[in-house]
Amino acid sequence: MAYDRNNYMGNQYFMRRGEYPDYQRMMGFDDCIKSCRNIPMHRGNYKMRIYERENFGGQMHEMMDDCDSIQERYRMSDCQSCNVMDGHWLMYEQPHYKGRQMYMRPGEYRNLREMQGYNGMKFSSIRRITDSC
Repeated sequence: MAYDRNNYMGNQYFMRRGEYPDYQRMMGFDDCIKSCRNIPMHRGNYKMRIYERENFGGQMHEMMDDCDSIQERYRMSDCQSCNVMDGHWLMYEQPHYKGRQMYMRPGEYRNLREMQGYNGMKFSSIRRITDSC
């Protein structure tokens, strides 16, 4: 995962193994990569619960695979909290895995809208990080 600010802050960009001859234009970096981290490979099941409201309120749906549109699949207007139980996931701002993204590792996320650098961001699609992601 590459970040456009120091200390794993700012916009996040998932980078698969490979060469990136023009990463700035392709990923929208303004200047350069400021920090990066390796995402551990997960072998096994994937499981995440998403909630319509903060603090695990409102509608809840359990996911075990990718979702290209939260609104179409679950009829949820928004996803404001989640609990990642197994695996590593990417949440995207727009449907069909487009727009800004956020890396989610196992843990509880009580208020996605107040996370560092993502104030007010709405998540519309979710994808598992796998070998073939």
